Amino acid sequence: MLVTLFVILLLIVAIVLVYNSVVKLRIRAKNAWSDIDVQLKKRYDLINNLVETVKGYSNFEKSVLEEIAEKRSIAMNEDKISRKAGIEEGITGALKSLFAVAENYPDLKANKSFLYLQEQLVDIENTISMARRYYNAVVRDYNQLINVFPQNVVARIFGFKELDYFEVENQKEREVVNVAT
Repeated sequence: MLVTLFVILLLIVAIVLVYNSVVKLRIRAKNAWSDIDVQLKKRYDLINNLVETVKGYSNFEKSVLEEIAEKRSIAMNEDKISRKAGIEEGITGALKSLFAVAENYPDLKANKSFLYLQEQLVDIENTISMARRYYNAVVRDYNQLINVFPQNVVARIFGFKELDYFEVENQKEREVVNVAT
């Protein structure tokens, strides 16, 4: 009787420990996503300021600005991480187009506001990249934990689901940039 009670107690302690480990990783993943979300909101504000700065140049290609504004609006309203990642890729591509087109406008390239916003955007892109790596590492650990025996049994009992990665899907984004000197 005492041995049975000890085994049951040991099983309960093991379940509690596994449950707490899973919850801690899930909370860390949510916190990591929150860090990304803060940076994305900063990015959206900078994009808005950048678009307003560029609008002052009457001959500037409106289609580029409209594409950026549209993608920004869609991204701000998307909650699902996997879809948001794809939209963010589109924003990055549209911003690359904006900066490429801006090369044809010497006055714009010399505009201090434009240069400052461009610099700030590069800093935020780097911060988002680091935050994405951290978030994906935490998600990997969480997903691994809930899929490995015996933790997967506890995870199934309590309904823990895998989390989505925030990753680059576009193969062009993964290619090495060729810089000609």
